[in-house]
Amino acid sequence: MSVKDTNAELTTVTYDRDKIEKGTSSIYEAIVIMGKRSEQINAEIRTELHGKLDEFAVHNTTLEEVFENREQIEISKHYEKLPKPTSIAIAEWLDDEIYSRKTD
Repeated sequence: MSVKDTNAELTTVTYDRDKIEKGTSSIYEAIVIMGKRSEQINAEIRTELHGKLDEFAVHNTTLEEVFENREQIEISKHYEKLPKPTSIAIAEWLDDEIYSRKTD
């Protein structure tokens, strides 16, 4: 699932506990799974953001040469408007897009 095509909530929402722990033995296991997926999503977003911002980076600046780069600001604003990685992970979990396995 693409981060841009998600149906994740942008604000705080209360979820039904039964839906969250569906498919696991406890709510804590479901939270751990969603937490790990959230970390993966966050890493993907961070890598993508840094890649886009590096295109506009000027590497030989001094303090006097620092200026606002409109493209960097627009890219940053776009990423700030995206849902949080935790919300995306919860939406993926509720839509059965995440699977888990035990490696005992």
